[in-house]
Amino acid sequence: MKKILVLKSSILDSYSHSNKMADYLIENWQSNHKDDLVTIRDLAKNPVPTLDQATLFAFGKETAMLSDEQKAVRALSDELISELKAHDMIVITAPMYNFSISAQLKHYIDFIARAGETFKYTEAGSVGLLENKQAIVLTSRGGVHKDQPSDLIVPFLKQFLAFIGINDVQFIMAEGTAYGEEYAQQSHLQAQKEIDAVINSRSITVK
Repeated sequence: MKKILVLKSSILDSYSHSNKMADYLIENWQSNHKDDLVTIRDLAKNPVPTLDQATLFAFGKETAMLSDEQKAVRALSDELISELKAHDMIVITAPMYNFSISAQLKHYIDFIARAGETFKYTEAGSVGLLENKQAIVLTSRGGVHKDQPSDLIVPFLKQFLAFIGINDVQFIMAEGTAYGEEYAQQSHLQAQKEIDAVINSRSITVK
């Protein structure tokens, strides 16, 4: 049995192109692999708080030294990290907002990037602690940005995921969604073909 964690980060709910991509993946994955477990976390409906000084200190201090508010955010961070570690494939929706990811996804990243939990520092530099995981990034854009300097999402997420140990990363894009219904539909059809290939491959080796 494989475990798939789907992280939705769009603020547009049912109007979201990236959510539609994720829903297509979820429905077809469950239809084809009924024994696999799919967990969905919607970061827009259940947002992670903004990182601030008190929160940052909560991640590094002993629990006994924390305020009740800090204990709560520390517990949420622990929950998110445990959930992440428990799954084999991480599906991330990453709609492009002003050339980058949504604030909702960035807040999540801030809560799972913790030394000693998802990465560690060594004399040779930082080392990611998450192993044997694959990430699929479903990214939608109103314009066309693939392989262009305007696409800040791909290099950022590649860098961050590698930082925590996830180097097997695939990006599936629905671009030009603001160019009219026909263009958007064709873009989604192409994305669905790529999602189908992922579902059919089931290439993760669970250890």
